[in-house]
Amino acid sequence: MSLADKTIGFIGAGAMAEAILAGLLSSDLTKPEKVFISDVDFTRRDYVKTRFSVNVAQNNTDLVKRSDIVVLAVKPFILQDVLTEIAGSVQTDQLMVSIAAGLSTGYISSFFKSRVPVIRVMPNTPSLVGEGASALAAGEFAGEEHLALALELFNSVGRAYTVSEQAMDAVTGLSGSGPAYMYLIIEAMADAGVKAGLPRKIALELSAQTMLGAAKMVLETGEHPAVLKDKVTTPGGTTIAGLHTLEQGKLRATIIDAVIAATQKSKELGAVTK
Repeated sequence: MSLADKTIGFIGAGAMAEAILAGLLSSDLTKPEKVFISDVDFTRRDYVKTRFSVNVAQNNTDLVKRSDIVVLAVKPFILQDVLTEIAGSVQTDQLMVSIAAGLSTGYISSFFKSRVPVIRVMPNTPSLVGEGASALAAGEFAGEEHLALALELFNSVGRAYTVSEQAMDAVTGLSGSGPAYMYLIIEAMADAGVKAGLPRKIALELSAQTMLGAAKMVLETGEHPAVLKDKVTTPGGTTIAGLHTLEQGKLRATIIDAVIAATQKSKELGAVTK
């Protein structure tokens, strides 16, 4: 079973839906004629239709009836209305994939009278450039075959992993919010470069490329970051001087605290729907 055998519907045609569509189609995982979209913003819907030559459903219920896989790509505060609207049309042989942050598979399943497979996904914004980090959690009625389809879907826009649903708040705090932490570090390094005499544009690009390169080294070599760090750090050199300053400023502890704070906030927000 693969995505090539399925029709896929997107309720919501925002930036994340557009990114997933771009990944799917550029990877030849599906064809435009097998994709359906719906969105209350007709301008946005028509833009996505024109860009990818996909089908436009008459409404959300019509989309569900035409789709084997339904991607719920709407904001969390909208999802309740969408689920109420489509609940009577969803069948047990369909797969619901939600990217609405903070809303559990149990919450989504509560709208359906039958045992509908639901998978919850926490993607992040680098998915927009094909470098996303997504975590997937299966609901009570989702099996390995459903997870395989969802993994295929989100691996098309980066790297996707399966976790327990209990771990989704930690995922939100780490990779969901993480791009903002990385942007702050890139900005700070660029500012430092400017202070040291570099032109702003060059400082920013050197900073961003350095982070990109370091990330690829971790992912592609499989070596621990500490090992890679030591390879850059010569005795009595410039790097150890900089690292000493970062340790004095408690960078490591501050980043850990930031991830834990974001994780806790995710738990608090999720508790509202339980």
